Amino acid sequence: MDFALTEDQRALQQAAADFCHAELAAHAADWDARSHFPVEVIKRAGEAGFLGIYIDEDRGGLGLSRLEASLIFEQLAQGCISTTAYLTIHNMASWMVANWGSEALRETWLERLISGELLASYCLTEPGAGSDAANLRTKAVREGEEYRITGSKVFISGAGETDVLVVMARTGAPDSGARGISAFLVPADSAGIEYGKNEEKMGWKSQPTRMVSFDDVRVPADYRLGEEGEGFRLAMKGLDGGRLNIASCSLGAAQQALTLARDYLGQRHQFGRELASFQALQFKLADMASDLLASRLMVRHAAWCLDQGAPETTAHCAMAKRVATDMGFNVCNEALQLHGGYGYIKEYPLERLVRDTRVHQILEGTNEIMRVITARRLLADGVIESLQ
Repeated sequence: MDFALTEDQRALQQAAADFCHAELAAHAADWDARSHFPVEVIKRAGEAGFLGIYIDEDRGGLGLSRLEASLIFEQLAQGCISTTAYLTIHNMASWMVANWGSEALRETWLERLISGELLASYCLTEPGAGSDAANLRTKAVREGEEYRITGSKVFISGAGETDVLVVMARTGAPDSGARGISAFLVPADSAGIEYGKNEEKMGWKSQPTRMVSFDDVRVPADYRLGEEGEGFRLAMKGLDGGRLNIASCSLGAAQQALTLARDYLGQRHQFGRELASFQALQFKLADMASDLLASRLMVRHAAWCLDQGAPETTAHCAMAKRVATDMGFNVCNEALQLHGGYGYIKEYPLERLVRDTRVHQILEGTNEIMRVITARRLLADGVIESLQ
C-alpha cells in the first residue's frame, strides 16, 4: 500500500498552487467584499485545463482521476474557497454533458465549456425539494421534438451570469419519484427563463446565487442528457464526485487556516512569551493538524474508490464529505479563535474562511443526509465487515 503521490501528481499539485498564487489568493478578499464573480479569472482557469479536469482526453478534457481532481481543488481553495467551489460545480455540469450528451450536443457545447468560453450552472435544488431531491416538481413535457420545462430552482451557483444550465426535471408522473426525472442541457438565455435577485449570503460571495424560474421553456429533445427517466441516477453519480470536490475545498481551507495559525502563534507575544510556547496552544495546533490529515486520507481513499468503481463508493464519498467538511469548518473556526480579536476582523482572512466553509456542511447533500446515506448502507448485510 503506497500513499505517496507520483511525480505527475506532484506536478499537478504545483501547477494548481501556482495558479492559486497568481490568480486567486491576492484577490479573494476583494471579490468577497464586492460580491464579484471573477469571470475572466475563471476563463483563465479554463485555459489552464481546470474546467475539464476529469473529462476524457478524447473529448477535450485533461482525463485526470478523481484523486487528481481532489489534489487540484485542495490547492486552488487555499487561494479562494468560493471561486474554487464554483469551479467544482462547473466541472460537474460539464462532465455530465461530456458523458451523457449526444454527439451533436457535445460538438455544439462541450469544447466551449472546457475552455471557459461558456460557463455552466447545475440546477437540482427546488424550494420544496432540497434534501428530498427525488420529489422535485419542475416538469418537462415532451411535444414532438421538443420538451417544455416549467418550474423553479433555488440556490443555483452562477445563475444569471452563466451560459448553460444542467437542469433536472420530471418527465414522469407526479408520483414517479426518482425514476421519473430526466436531465437536460438548457441554454441560459432561453425564452421563458427568469433569474431572481442575487442572494445576500453569509459566505461564497465571489459567486452569485439566484433562483431560476422556467416558464414553458422549450428545449430540443436531443438536449436531454441520457435516457428519459435516467436523470436522478445521473445526478447522484455527479454528486458522488461533487461531494469529494467540496470536501477537497474544505481540505484547502483547513490547510490555509492551519498555516495562518502556525505563523500567528510564532509572531504574537503575550505575558512576555511567544504564543507558540504555550502548551495548550501547541495541543490545539496538533489536534487541528491531526484532524486535517485524517480527513485528507479519507477524501483521497474515497476518490480512489470512485476511480476504481469500488463497492460502497457512494457511502465512502458520503462519509468523506461529512468528515472533511465538518473538519474544515472546525479547523478554520479554531484558527480564528487562536487569532483572538484579530481573527474576527476583515484585515485577517480567518473570518472569511469560517464564512466560506460553513456552507460546505449544507450543500451537495447536508451532513445529516450524509449520515442517512451511510447508515442505510451499514445496515445492509456484510457492509460493516467490508470496511475493514
